Amino acid sequence: MKSKLLYWSITVAIAGFLFGFDTVVISGANQPIKALWGTTPLFHGFFIMSMALWGTVIGALFAGIPSQRLGRKNTLIWIGVLFFLSALGSAIAWDPYSFSFFRFIGGVGVGASSVAAPVYISEISTEKNRGQLVALYQFNIVLGIFVAFFSNYLLKGFDGGNDWRWMLGVEAIPALIYTLMVLGVPKSPRWLLLIKGDEQGAKNILSRIGIENVAAEIDAIKNSVKSAVKENIFIKKYRTPVILAFLLAFFNQLSGINFVLYYAPEILEKAGLASKESLQNSIAIGGINLIFTLVGMYLIDRMGRRQLMLIGSLGYIISLAMVAYAYYSSASPTFLMTFLLAFIASHAIGQGAVIWVFISEIFPTKVRAFGQAWGSGIHWIFAALITLLGPVVIDVFAENPWPIFAIFSAMMVLQLLFVLFMMPETKGVPLEELERRLIKE
Repeated sequence: MKSKLLYWSITVAIAGFLFGFDTVVISGANQPIKALWGTTPLFHGFFIMSMALWGTVIGALFAGIPSQRLGRKNTLIWIGVLFFLSALGSAIAWDPYSFSFFRFIGGVGVGASSVAAPVYISEISTEKNRGQLVALYQFNIVLGIFVAFFSNYLLKGFDGGNDWRWMLGVEAIPALIYTLMVLGVPKSPRWLLLIKGDEQGAKNILSRIGIENVAAEIDAIKNSVKSAVKENIFIKKYRTPVILAFLLAFFNQLSGINFVLYYAPEILEKAGLASKESLQNSIAIGGINLIFTLVGMYLIDRMGRRQLMLIGSLGYIISLAMVAYAYYSSASPTFLMTFLLAFIASHAIGQGAVIWVFISEIFPTKVRAFGQAWGSGIHWIFAALITLLGPVVIDVFAENPWPIFAIFSAMMVLQLLFVLFMMPETKGVPLEELERRLIKE
């Protein structure tokens, strides 16, 4: 039973691999496309670099609707189709506008996956393994990021000036594999019971998952819903999880993580590294992200979500401040790279490991998809804004970008205060018990 649950969780979490690969692969195509189409900083930031992220905003904000009506599984299947079409379309794009369109489609898949995948995994797991299983999604995100950086490095110079097309198109292969694999996972038992009213179907899947007392589990899920009336998450009783999801997602992006991942080669070139060296160091960024995500996965159900956020917040503050100092004082590229990697490690063990787990836990089942859409949507709105403004900001601070990292460090002081005074611990607490603690009737 445990092996089946793990297999289903890994299969769904591959959506995270596509998420990570799709969002970061553009870093290798960034400068070749800028040279090819001669785009201005603002045009490049909006149509080339951030268009996929505007797609993620749409995908995240509206993914709650198909997740609720069609089901988590069917939504995950369509996500795979979007990734596949986006990869092929981006590779054959004939101008900036066709490129933007296909990148937008992939972004919709990314945003929708950040809702449907964590919700699905949280609903088939138990309180004992929920953190680690949902964190598989985050692990796959950083695995996708690492593979994208590595793939970009290997394909650099392949097929002359068309290397960027291969960088983007290769994603079609894992997208097709994922789509075929996800056809074999069962539907969410909580969705079947509470949304479709299929109690027998829910019992069958809970039994396959390995739940020992299926009848008691069914009763607990039923008792968590006092009314069948559809509710808006923005009513008073859901205020606490809505605020928690907003702040966690807001601080996630105000750390500067997407700014660093999207513009890593360009940022490193400003530190004095050549183009090929900057791509090599991008691989180091992806590798550290992967290693410390594994650490976060190991610790999330042992130390808890709040403890990891405390560690990550302190790491953010110190590492970002030192990156700012490195640029300000023109320190060596090695000094800069050391603290840039420390920043990535802090993110991976803190926000990276926690965000999708925490948001998927704090909303009740009947509004969980919409709550996940809210938190994910906020995350992607700020990610899109930061990525859109990235080329403009880099252009403004062309001489020395130290103020950018100083601002990110200051924002992480605010995140530390949020964790200390507002964030609850959700480790080891059943979903239905979390509902009783956080929802005020």
